[in-house]
Amino acid sequence: MIEEILESTELEMVEAIQNMEKRFSNIRAGRANPAILDGVMVNYYGAETPLKQLATISIPEARQLSIKPFDRSSIGAIEKGIYEANIGLTPNNNGEVIILNIPALTEETRKEYVKQAKQYAEDGRIVLRNIRQDANKKIDKLEVTEDEAKEAQEEVQELIRKYNEEIDEKMKAKETELMSV
Repeated sequence: MIEEILESTELEMVEAIQNMEKRFSNIRAGRANPAILDGVMVNYYGAETPLKQLATISIPEARQLSIKPFDRSSIGAIEKGIYEANIGLTPNNNGEVIILNIPALTEETRKEYVKQAKQYAEDGRIVLRNIRQDANKKIDKLEVTEDEAKEAQEEVQELIRKYNEEIDEKMKAKETELMSV
């Protein structure tokens, strides 16, 4: 029973790290990254559809995204979807392809993004603490000896230590990425 609790706890912690990484990928670092467009929804024939299902997204240059729709008639709807997503980029439409130029980041903007990334990392740590708390409660409810319960709780603590270190490493990498010009 203890093994099941430890396994599910580790799975939840891995999910928390993946969620944090996904949130990190939405912070742009002045370079083109198709992940910026992950949240963009387009009204395509009356249905809200994710942009990546309607077009090919490529990176022709370091600070440019190219969006080539599968259906040319949807180009206006895609453009409107990008405006409504409020991602801070202005689409340029040439009739076949939409180009998004990603502006260079100012020092101030970079620091803001680092602050945002630190908040995401802290949110990740909070989620890990909540997972640990739930796991410890489950262990306390089990009918096992005090030593077994204490040993299981120490294993949960080892897991949280491991994943907190992973959060710190990913945060440092993101900060380096954001602050490099």
